[in-house]
Amino acid sequence: SELRRQGYEVGVLDADIPGPSIPKIFGLRDKPFQGKKGILPVETKTGIKAISMNLMTDDPSTPFIWRGPIVTNIIRQLYSDVDWGELHFLLIDLPPGTSDAPLTVFQSIPIDGVIVVSTPQDLSSMIVSKAINMAKKLNVPVLGLIENMSHIQCPHCSERIDLYGTSKARKMADDAGVSFLGS
Repeated sequence: SELRRQGYEVGVLDADIPGPSIPKIFGLRDKPFQGKKGILPVETKTGIKAISMNLMTDDPSTPFIWRGPIVTNIIRQLYSDVDWGELHFLLIDLPPGTSDAPLTVFQSIPIDGVIVVSTPQDLSSMIVSKAINMAKKLNVPVLGLIENMSHIQCPHCSERIDLYGTSKARKMADDAGVSFLGS
């Protein structure tokens, strides 16, 4: 949303096929439709173009129970068969870890880099470390690491509360040799 506020044309491809969250995050319900040059993505109220498998079903709770090759083909189609128009940025939301989805994106879509998102939990740290190492092995630049759900601030007394434990993001970024972008 910040890129769009700055005047950039932005698209979001939801490549988290088993857990597509982009429509919910942006409050999207419209279905994409076929245009002259391909599938037209749905637009948010602020003009961000988005495509997700959850926009193509009648019931967003319908599970997509597909093996790797099908997921791979769907991600490629969401990239190539969608008429994105002129974009400054195409952001691709990937599932956590090193599954077929990130592998497909890293190997078949021209990307400038990846931003890895973590949370303070130990399990998240392990998964993020694997994702960073995967990107490096595939020569995909890691632009940095962001920590989500780092803390909340009590609305009454302003005390900082670390709900999921102490932040480990800065150390994780330093250990991986990538930039820490914030929490």
